[in-house]
Amino acid sequence: MTINEDRVQPNETTVPLLHCVSPEETLAFWRALGFEVAYEQTKPYVYLAFSWSGFALHYAAAPSGLDPSVEKTGGCLVMVDAVAPYHTAFTEAMRRTYGKVLVKGLPRMTRYRPGASRFSVVDPSGNTIIFIQRDEPEDVEYGGSKALQGLARALDNARVLREFKNDDRAAFRALNSGLRRHGDSAPVVEQALALAGLIELSVALEESERVPDWGSRLRQLTLTPQERTQVTKAVADPAVLEPWLPEAS
Repeated sequence: MTINEDRVQPNETTVPLLHCVSPEETLAFWRALGFEVAYEQTKPYVYLAFSWSGFALHYAAAPSGLDPSVEKTGGCLVMVDAVAPYHTAFTEAMRRTYGKVLVKGLPRMTRYRPGASRFSVVDPSGNTIIFIQRDEPEDVEYGGSKALQGLARALDNARVLREFKNDDRAAFRALNSGLRRHGDSAPVVEQALALAGLIELSVALEESERVPDWGSRLRQLTLTPQERTQVTKAVADPAVLEPWLPEAS
């Protein structure tokens, strides 16, 4: 007969064990983001443990031959009430240590658009730690919400590709195709949102040769103050729009 003390209690804690290619780089990165090193061992085997706020990340040695640049190492999900404060904290930590936000290569952090429900941190070993809002919608429609049409649907598709798939290239193609097919008949604010997205994505993909074209078209659109605010908030870094969307006089 099983007594109460022997029953499984619903108070478990799961701690992800991630692959570590370089202990030195891993230690430096998480320390830079403000994590506490709870355990550090490199010999006779690698084991590292980090803690920050209410969660922990643990690392063990990566398999021989693992290539971090492929970014198929592993990862974990961190479920939170709101993702924006986490992104803000890591942004400030990166700027203090590196003088900028790391958005390319390894390690890096994905951009955060106001209102988004997730973002990712990719560590030096290619692991992806995804911060997700607990009440994030479950009915994501890849290809754009079926309740939307034309350029609005292309905008929604691009948002999903960026925020949920981390696929800037596919998002760029979705916006470029949507603007070409539906731009002439779309509301002005939707045109502006598409152009702003293309400018931001062109910079992120290091293919900025078309930015002046997108920017010139954006500058020619007549927007209300509310629409200007909507367009500015649609990008992670409004500075990329400043040459093309100057303050209204």
